[in-house]
Amino acid sequence: MPDQPSETLLKVEGLSLAFGGVAALTGVGLEVYRGEIFSVIGPNGAGKTSLLNCISGLYHPQRGNIFFRGRDISRFSAHRRAALGLSRTFQKIELFKGMTVLDNIRLGRHLRMKTGLLDGALWIGRASREEVEHRAFIEEAIVDLLEIEHLRDHVVGALPYGLQKRVELARALALEPQLLLLDEPMAGLNLEEVEDMVRFILDINADPRWNVTCILVEHDMGVVMDISDRVAVLNFGEKIAEGTPADAQATPAVIHAYLGEHEDLYATRR
Repeated sequence: MPDQPSETLLKVEGLSLAFGGVAALTGVGLEVYRGEIFSVIGPNGAGKTSLLNCISGLYHPQRGNIFFRGRDISRFSAHRRAALGLSRTFQKIELFKGMTVLDNIRLGRHLRMKTGLLDGALWIGRASREEVEHRAFIEEAIVDLLEIEHLRDHVVGALPYGLQKRVELARALALEPQLLLLDEPMAGLNLEEVEDMVRFILDINADPRWNVTCILVEHDMGVVMDISDRVAVLNFGEKIAEGTPADAQATPAVIHAYLGEHEDLYATRR
């Protein structure tokens, strides 16, 4: 849990999103504190990914406001939000399958490059120095952290699914985000891969060199209960609970809507 829980990094107020006559989100509000792992859970179709898409700028809600570091970013484009320090992974892997691992990661670094078109074309002086610095950051900070040194020059489309998930996380980290949105990072992984992904997320969150706050959308309730500082529960686009994992587990509305009357939230991992 962050040392200063009152320090709000992200605030969502009254977020409502509809597609035609179908309401995806209705009046959703939440606060995410700097330094925490905040999980969003709920049944399929509850609005979890729609919420992440609104925060990242992929969707623009009909009502509500989103504040990041105290600044209203509700009307900002996705790339402006990324430049401010929001980064994400996707429920379905969104990598360039014909490119190498390193090339995919470098794309995530693009917004951190300051040299212009002419400098880049000539690749002399400042452009050359900056390129060397960015390569060093990617290879020493990210590739080493996620243990993908041996895959640097592999074509992404030829890698197993679990390693592709790791590369997508690497690309998100290349932005050096303050807020990392993780959309079902455990989906499709075997037990060993899940344990590795959990370890990476905890390292990223706890290491002061990264100082990354995480919003996690995840169906693996064992993971959610183990690593989350706080949890918000959505059902049919509405928030029905928020609090510690223990609080969420004990809330009757969560048990009824998400798990059934007599199930234990933690037991779903068994």
